[in-house]
Amino acid sequence: MLTLTPLPNIPLIEKNDDLAEIILKNSPKIQDGDIFVLAQKIISKAEGRLVNLADVKPSSRALQLATATEKDARLVELILQESAEIVRTRPGLIVVEHKLGFICANAGIDRSNINPYPHPNLPPKGEGINSPPRRGGDVRRTEGGHEYVLLLPKNPDKSAKKLRDALQKRTGKKLGILIIDSHGRAWREGIVGITIGLAGVPGVVDKRGDTDLFGQELKVTQIGVADELAAAASLMMGQTNEGKPIVHVRGFPYPLRESKLEELLRSKEKDLFR
Repeated sequence: MLTLTPLPNIPLIEKNDDLAEIILKNSPKIQDGDIFVLAQKIISKAEGRLVNLADVKPSSRALQLATATEKDARLVELILQESAEIVRTRPGLIVVEHKLGFICANAGIDRSNINPYPHPNLPPKGEGINSPPRRGGDVRRTEGGHEYVLLLPKNPDKSAKKLRDALQKRTGKKLGILIIDSHGRAWREGIVGITIGLAGVPGVVDKRGDTDLFGQELKVTQIGVADELAAAASLMMGQTNEGKPIVHVRGFPYPLRESKLEELLRSKEKDLFR
């Protein structure tokens, strides 16, 4: 039986926090084959990917694109820095090919669930509550002028492997890690959880050559099992103020194996939406 259980008592994550220790402190007894699914935000926070927009100087290209899309030019500069290619734009949105290889909105840069006073977790002296976001809801501003956004991890596969290895070393169990984020889809409305980094969990399970109920050979069936699990875990995490960024998974119906994000990514030549 497949079970997904959000871990309780996960604190607000800060730079250099030991995520392996936090998982071990709040997990049930770990068994071989268990998987931990983590929201991208806590990986990014632990890795210090928080950026104060006051430190960003927009390029001329960023200024032009900011005018066309009605976005903060400093945010647009970060989007350009994090992207391999601009795919589509409209007011309020920039769709890119991220440097990591997948297509996403605004290079995955986010401001939700980000403490505007990240170090420490209290407002600086003399500052009050947040003022409203700027146009487009891109950034959150404090009265003291601090505006923070969070970038995706530099190498989510590497982050997943490092965490998986640390947990396996401390537990002696064979484990898997998924790092997930919420993305839109070309064919449908609404965001869903997808995998952006993984270790020890298959990304795709190839069923070509197997037979169906009537003995017919499957010709094209490849299952994106990592994304299926990411979507299920995202449902458990929630999208707003639930505070459940880590989900423990037991009973995953496929053998664990080494994998990389690239097996989940469709090449540009096969992408009809490009």
